[in-house]
Amino acid sequence: MKKTWIPNLLTSLNLFAGLLAIMLTITSHKYLASLLIWGAALFDGADGRVARRLDAASDFGKELDSLADLVSFGVAPAILLYNEAFSGYPWWIYPVIGLFPVAGALRLARFNVQNISGYFVGLPIPAAGGLLVLAALLTQWLHNYVLIGILLVLAGLMVSTIRVPKP
Repeated sequence: MKKTWIPNLLTSLNLFAGLLAIMLTITSHKYLASLLIWGAALFDGADGRVARRLDAASDFGKELDSLADLVSFGVAPAILLYNEAFSGYPWWIYPVIGLFPVAGALRLARFNVQNISGYFVGLPIPAAGGLLVLAALLTQWLHNYVLIGILLVLAGLMVSTIRVPKP
């Protein structure tokens, strides 16, 4: 049996946590959804470390990781923010909220074709998603235009060319 199943299982748990977070958001369980998104970040961090330690990195795993990250840190936080602050807004809010996962997808695609060590180009989607979740939890204290600004800044940072040191 190939040892790549271990990091791929962790990546799959990341994806599963993101999907559960979306379902919990839809049923108005924002705190549990938020915890699952942050929990997905733990699985996301573990899968890469485990793959490197076991010398089990693969192209399949890299692609699976990007798909899981898009769901857990792009789509789930965007839906959470929409549900918490913008569900009664007119049609124009849909493309604004949609910018976040699209920017995340662009950032992930760029990451998959680049081979740069020592730093990330653009804000990694797990960090951006985690910050957007925090903003979604603070909706009662932040004006909706501030929330839109946060979303747009995070989306812009993901597609930017700023260098972010790898941990």
